[in-house]
Amino acid sequence: MKINGFDLNYSLEKFADMANNKMRKIELIDRDFEGYKNLSEGDKKALDHLAEAAKIINDVALEQDHPMNLVMKQALENAAATSEHAEYALKIFNSLNGVAGSNGIDKEPIEIFKGIKGYKGCNFYPTDLEVEEFHQIINKMLDEGKEDEVKKILSARTMVRRADDELKSIDYTEYFADEFSEIANELECAAYYTTDELFKDYLGWQAQALLQNNVEMDILADKHWAKMQDTSLEFTLSRECYDDKMTPTIFSNKELSGRLSKAGINPTPKDMLGIRVGIINKEGTSLLLKFKDKMRTLADLMPRADEYEQKAGSNKELKQTMVDVDIVALTGDYALCRGGITTAQNLPNNDKPSLTHGGGRRNVYHRQVRHSGETEKTKKILEHFVPTELHKYYGNEYDHLFVIGHENGHSLGPDSSYQTALGTYQHIIEEHKADMVSAAMMPEYVKAGIINEEELKAIYLTWIVKRHFMTAYPADKEAHRMADLIEFNYLYDYGALWFDDDKKLHVDFEKMQEGSRKMLEDIIDVQLSKSPETAKTYIDKWTSWSDISKYIADFKIKLGVKPYIDIITKF
Repeated sequence: MKINGFDLNYSLEKFADMANNKMRKIELIDRDFEGYKNLSEGDKKALDHLAEAAKIINDVALEQDHPMNLVMKQALENAAATSEHAEYALKIFNSLNGVAGSNGIDKEPIEIFKGIKGYKGCNFYPTDLEVEEFHQIINKMLDEGKEDEVKKILSARTMVRRADDELKSIDYTEYFADEFSEIANELECAAYYTTDELFKDYLGWQAQALLQNNVEMDILADKHWAKMQDTSLEFTLSRECYDDKMTPTIFSNKELSGRLSKAGINPTPKDMLGIRVGIINKEGTSLLLKFKDKMRTLADLMPRADEYEQKAGSNKELKQTMVDVDIVALTGDYALCRGGITTAQNLPNNDKPSLTHGGGRRNVYHRQVRHSGETEKTKKILEHFVPTELHKYYGNEYDHLFVIGHENGHSLGPDSSYQTALGTYQHIIEEHKADMVSAAMMPEYVKAGIINEEELKAIYLTWIVKRHFMTAYPADKEAHRMADLIEFNYLYDYGALWFDDDKKLHVDFEKMQEGSRKMLEDIIDVQLSKSPETAKTYIDKWTSWSDISKYIADFKIKLGVKPYIDIITKF
């Protein structure tokens, strides 16, 4: 079947199998949700406008991701009215939120249409731009004294297009002027209705930031966003830079990266935009704040803490808010479900200027995402791999506790200059570091009385089974999954975990603590090296696909894997 002149890449039967048998649903809250009923009438009206803003940003993210996304989605929607084949293809398109992307299982990306593939630079850069030419053009522009334009080209907030034999940058506020104006209008309407003055203030700043080509406005909006601890509603304009694989290639070119450094230019991968909307869950938030209270203590316990500056040090004010949220909408970058979906987020990332201008961070946890799962499949995995006496140590809430430690871990350790210096490896190393902060520092929460010894064992056991029992070698070197593989191999080599002749898992919980601490020390050394070569050596050493990993993956695949996600939005 052809859509806009392109054949669908899979048969009706294949698309139907993906949608019916390999897709799990995540249902977001509706107007019957108790937390919604308890809102003031003004906040209910505000929520409607915020949900509208979320819908608009999805088109922005589609444009950022691929030049064919919007036109092919519209064509699929039209065809789906009369074609079952197109209807199922549209379901997979919506799961990937694009024409192509990894599903986290298959080695090759899923491509909805024959002849339409993804690009290293997404649609941030010209799709015919290859790495070698990219570097040549940047060198040429530096030769001609065009540092200011090069700085814009290599910034996080520009779309880049060709201009004769050079490149030119277009700020997001200009490229997406119409969409940003519509979103700003929705935010201003929400600000009018909301009853919370702090939230009202933030929405006003965020609306203005969308309308002005001025990084200072982004800084002010981020600063106000990060202060909101006791509001009723949650709204985030997310900006994360994992999808752009073109800009980080600069760091592998020593000569070019050296020239840029001398010119005071720090290449930053492009921000993919998304919006999260929700209602703050007060009970869940109270747990997060208990963990927050220990962060300054943990900062001083970090390896080599005296060799770098930390924003969470014991002698500093901790500028970090934390909230648990019942989710109304996850769109744009949040909806690029390519091998997974985020359960929590710690923003702004270290590359954002608000952090260097006295701003704080905000951790947000997604209740509906973490509460989704496959109970029967998990039961079979436990029965097959885990001795019966250890089953009591597995549970989704223990995974949530680990994730809290992970997100807090992003606020600890070396700053962004150490991270970005690792180039294409920076995201793997940073996600791995956050994991190891959580694992290594969990015993400190026992000492503080926040968790007990039995819960510590459960956090470790759940971490192994839920995250280290992988279904495939990480497709497209995805950062979180690569980190999981490193940790599994390291802890196995350390003797913290092993398998008997019946392939049953055994855990030495004392060695889990020791091995996690040693791994954290190693990963901090990698970041402090500022060396992509050192990072590559470390990653290569610990990412072999062992026989036991293959055995686990084969078993899980036989049980049935659901790598696609249907986010059911009800607003």
